[in-house]
Order: sequence, then structure tokens, then C-alpha cells
Amino acid sequence: MPPESPPAAGPALVPGKLNIPNPTPRAVAAATHEAIRPGSHATAAELKGSGVVVESPGERFRAEILRLLSGLRARGLDRAEALRALFPRTVLPDTTYEDLITAVVSGSHILLFGPSGAGKTSLARDLWSLFPKGAWTVDGCPVLDHPLSLIDPVAAARFPPCPICRRRYAPGGDPANFDPSNVDAGKIPAVYTVLREGFGFARLQGSSEVFPDHLTGNINLRKLEEIGDPMSPLVLEPGKLLQANRGFLLVDEIGKLPLGTQNVLLQALQEGTVTPSKSRETFPAWFVAVSTSNLSDLDNINDPLSDRLTSLHVSFNSRHADNRHIVELAREEMTTGYVPEILVDAGVRVVEAWRLRMSEDNPDIGEVGSNRTLIDVAARTSAIASLAGHNPPTSPDLKAGLVHAMRGRIRARSGDSFRQNEKRVVEFIDQYLDPALKRSAGVYWCRYYRDALKESKNDAEALVGEGRRLKDDAELRTQAAGDGGLFPRFRGFAGYVSKRESPGADVGSIDAAVNVFRLLEEFSLFSCREEDDDDSPL
Repeated sequence: MPPESPPAAGPALVPGKLNIPNPTPRAVAAATHEAIRPGSHATAAELKGSGVVVESPGERFRAEILRLLSGLRARGLDRAEALRALFPRTVLPDTTYEDLITAVVSGSHILLFGPSGAGKTSLARDLWSLFPKGAWTVDGCPVLDHPLSLIDPVAAARFPPCPICRRRYAPGGDPANFDPSNVDAGKIPAVYTVLREGFGFARLQGSSEVFPDHLTGNINLRKLEEIGDPMSPLVLEPGKLLQANRGFLLVDEIGKLPLGTQNVLLQALQEGTVTPSKSRETFPAWFVAVSTSNLSDLDNINDPLSDRLTSLHVSFNSRHADNRHIVELAREEMTTGYVPEILVDAGVRVVEAWRLRMSEDNPDIGEVGSNRTLIDVAARTSAIASLAGHNPPTSPDLKAGLVHAMRGRIRARSGDSFRQNEKRVVEFIDQYLDPALKRSAGVYWCRYYRDALKESKNDAEALVGEGRRLKDDAELRTQAAGDGGLFPRFRGFAGYVSKRESPGADVGSIDAAVNVFRLLEEFSLFSCREEDDDDSPL
């Protein structure tokens, strides 16, 4: 294969042209990678001359995480804030982020385990989003060999090139004669690749039907017809482990993999290689592995494989504010209508109460208290109100939304068991919804009373009087909306509600405030008690 030269306007790839004082190999490599455009071409000789080094995926991930954290700390964030900033779409305890990043920086493969719906898969996807995507690869290599592993004996010993590249660049095409010391570095074409699905990133969904061939690869019949040798590595279609080489492997529900399939993964984690069953050759399989498992499947992970993984427990958040944040992040991306904050907050509290009182490893109801349920409640409440022809939703809509969302997470093993669990859910909601609404309304009113009214009883009484005049008089509400001089204290409350809740164009500020006022009147009685604490459990 003829060598390809770097483009005229491309990055500097020869010694002396990188503007780095006293460059170390890592500094040169980092600067080079920042300047490289995806698809840029070079040769192995040019890469070696510019100081590019060969690193494992774990080493590259470590360097990237430390670089990101250094930048966040330079912006004034403390340690905990910087770690949270790496995961802007995930809400978990600080200790979880600390443990996870420590494992990544130490070069470990990871097993995230915990109850269903706690955010394990989202966290694993976040890790892939942090993984450095740019990499120099041998142009045309199906498993993305590093160009220097073909010309540098030290690199080749640590990260042996694949049999296809060894055959391609060995004298006479005989891989037995391959010697990186004798390969012409100027004839090894390199391309700067962005790792992506199937090329440096692979995702595997665990199930009993995932067989070893899914991980090692299959014979490509078209290539077999062309080559004629079923044992040739050239006819192999790379499996998930080969697709992940030099990058990242995500295994969802690893405990559901058959033991034979787990053993194939174990070989890759132990040796960095994969030997397909119908091949004479061994292929490289170096990657960072992040896996997930529900609690009920942990015993299905064989001990040698488990020993290769750093186990990290991902649990539900115990802080109410964190659970609210999960819902708020999700609602930013949803197109559902306005739901008053008191109802959203009360729905979260009911799900939190379920978590405290029900076993999280029960396979039939284990996901009733999941983060997915937290998010679903507000969406179902809005949908139920829309179907009933009114807006905003009311407390009966919230009850129906809770039943719909929580019932929908019951695992239906049989009609009888489903009905029994459905009854269990409905009875639970009947017991805990009213206390949740009272707590949420109390917290809402206390914040307004303390922050906006400065604990003025006179102003609070005046506001309540105006609200009671407005709540059942549509004509009076229309006048109040058009005349800024009417009902001054309620207009101040309406401004507070609009700023805090952003009800949208479909719900006027006065109407939104009246709806909130009704909830406060029904559930808080406009009283502010010491026990109205945002984080205390029901």
C-alpha cells in the first residue's frame, strides 16, 4: 500500500515545528492531537519523528480525565464541583463520582451495580462521552492498530499488531517473518480517526442469546468467497471486542451473559487479546470496559471476571433536592405541558417514600421506584390533565399520574401477580400522596413567606384575602390581569410563581398563581412549620 503524505495545510508532524518549550513525548503528543483534523494523513515515520507515543486506552483515558479536571479547577471549581461538572446530565452522590473517577484514573475496568433505574447505563454512557475520541490508526486496519506498533519493537511487544497488518507488512506476506525493526516506517500509512460505534466503541446488551461469536466475530462469506481460506484472518468480521480495540466497551447487564461468553470477555481483560474460534490467529483487544448489572444478576457473574472489574454501587439518591434535579433535567428535554411545582415535588416524594419502604431487589416491583418513574410521573400527570381538557393539572391528576407511572413499571409475570402488585401500588399512593402534598405545599409556602414576604404576617394575610377573592371569580381574574394596580400583593405572588415555575404562554401568570394558591390553601393552610424541611423523608 503506497504511503500517504500529510496535507499541505495540516498540522506540523516533523521535529522542531511544534511550539513547545523542552517538549516531553506526552506534551508533544497532546499538542499534536489538539491540532490534528479528523481524516488527516501521515506516515508512521512522521509520527515517530514528532514524538507521538503509544498508550493503552486506559492511559489515554486517565490523561484526558486529568486534563479536564485541571481545566475545571483552573476555572475556580473545587474538587467535588469539578467531578460533578464532568457529568452534567447525571445526578448522583459526590462519593459515587469520586469512586468512579478514582477507578478510571487508576486504569481499572468497572462494574456499576445497583437497583434497576438508578442511572447505571446513563453513567456508563457519560464515561464514553469523556473518553478521548481522536487516535492515530493504521489506514485500512479493521481493528485500528497504532502505526507505531508496526515499526517499534517496544510498542509491538506491548501492543502486538493484528495478524492482518502483520501479514500485510511482513516480507512475502508471511506473518511468521514479521519484524517491526525491519518495517519501512515511511510506508506505513496513518490516518487520524475519530472513534465511533464499531470503530473503537462497542456496546453489548447482555442476554442469554449473546454467544462467544458475538464478541469474537464471524466469517464474512463474501470475503471467504474471494479468498477461499476459511482460516484466514482476512475473512473475519470483527466482533464486539475487536470493534472496541483501542477504545471503549460498554456491557449492559453483564450478569445476563452466558458463562462461555463471559470467559471470552475475561480473556480480553486478562491478556488484551481475542482468539476467534475459527481462526489460527489472535487479535488485539485493548479497551476500557465499563459494565452494568442489576442486583439480582450479580451472582451470575463468574468470579474470575468479577475479579477483573472494580465494583461500584450506584444507588438511588437519598437527597430530595437531587431527585428533583433529575426530574428538572429530564423535563428540560420533554415537550409535556406545565405542571405546578407543588405537584411535581409531591410526586417525587411519593416515589422516594416507596424506595424507603420497598425492597429494591424485588424483580417484580424493583423498578417502580426508579429514576425513570420519577421522570414519568410529571409527564403522565400533564397528559392526564390534557386528555381531561383542563390546564394546569390538579391534585387528582397527580394521583392518576402516579398510578399510571408506578403501575407501568411493574413487571408483568402473570395476570394475578400484576393485579396484586397493582393493588399494592394504589394502596401505597392512597396512603402517602396526601402527606406528600402537604409537605410540598408547606415547603413552597414557607419559602415564599420567608424569602418574599420577609415573614410579615400582615402581608401574608392580605395576600390570602386577595387570593380568596380571585380564585373563584373568572371575571375578577381577567380584570386583575389587565390592570396592574389591582390586587398588588397577589400580583407580587404571581410574579414569584411565574419566575419560579415558567408556566409558559398557554397559562397566564394570574391563572398559574391562582392554581398554586388553591393547592396552598388545600394542603398547607398557609402555615409554616419547622418540620417543613425539604429533605426530611415522609
